[in-house]
Amino acid sequence: MARAVELAHGVRTTTSPNPWVGCVLVDAAGGVVGEGATAAPGGPHAEVAALAVAGERARGATAYVTLEPCAHEGRTPPCTDALVRAGVSRVVAGVGDPDRHVAGAGFRALEAAGVEVTIGMLAAAVSDQLRPYLVHRGTGRPFVVLKLATTLDGRTAAPDGSSRWITGPEARRDVHRLRAESDAVLVGAGTVRSDDPALTVREGDAAGGGDGSGDRDGAGGPGRQPLRVVLGRAPAGARIRPALEMDGDLGTVLDELGRRGVVQLLVEGGAHVAHAFHYAGLVDRYVWYVAPAFLGGDDGRPVFAGAGAATMAAAWRGRLVSVSQLGGDLRIDVEPDAARSSQEEQ
Repeated sequence: MARAVELAHGVRTTTSPNPWVGCVLVDAAGGVVGEGATAAPGGPHAEVAALAVAGERARGATAYVTLEPCAHEGRTPPCTDALVRAGVSRVVAGVGDPDRHVAGAGFRALEAAGVEVTIGMLAAAVSDQLRPYLVHRGTGRPFVVLKLATTLDGRTAAPDGSSRWITGPEARRDVHRLRAESDAVLVGAGTVRSDDPALTVREGDAAGGGDGSGDRDGAGGPGRQPLRVVLGRAPAGARIRPALEMDGDLGTVLDELGRRGVVQLLVEGGAHVAHAFHYAGLVDRYVWYVAPAFLGGDDGRPVFAGAGAATMAAAWRGRLVSVSQLGGDLRIDVEPDAARSSQEEQ
């Protein structure tokens, strides 16, 4: 299953809105006879790709797959049918698929055909890897990632508005990897007017390459580019065009993007947009790039523009997911503390 997770990671930027899934086929003697990962939409799913490698060796084998096999006809035939036809005797899955077309139907179809099913192996790792997909299928909305980049004293730009470059090249490349993983990138019209960003995934980096603040100097690469979304209206001739221009309640915006198949939304907007998403409790993960630099005053641009917590007792608190060093900078991933949020709601 660990190998299946690894295979899924390798296709993270190519399968959406389908889930990124890995599959490993192991024969009765414990030997690996086939491996596969989900192709781009319209291509074979992980199970079918692994079966194609295994051929007749799949008969009597165990399939380790990160997500419940599909049992419905979509762009491709059901994976459950392919597994049964190939003579697979057992399927070990990481997690079930909450998609309304699956939702246990895959497991039931396999068991009805006499295939042994085991669920839950490395479930935590698989759930973490598939988190955006699981959130999208469970809520109908995208998994929202808010990207922030600041100096160590918490400023996103100097008093004159300049922000290039807060972070170094390693962090900027990592931002493009985030873009490559996302189906859409969102900014406010104010950012478009002030920075004229392209918001594309750069050529020359497998996962994209980018900056930690703005994006003023790069054409998109040849691969899949995220949908560019503007809250408000983009000026004529802005580099972000063509873009989807949206207005209104942010929840309604997310509902519409979810209907359009946006599984992960990367919010790169300025301080007003960042505050709006944060204040509304719509952020699933904060990705914060911190450079070891100081502006050294109180006149630099802040991360959030708007009212904050009035007391320390009211401060928003999340949980650290990961901290990593990228060149001379830090990337800090934070998510809302589900347990704390549940207690507050009660």
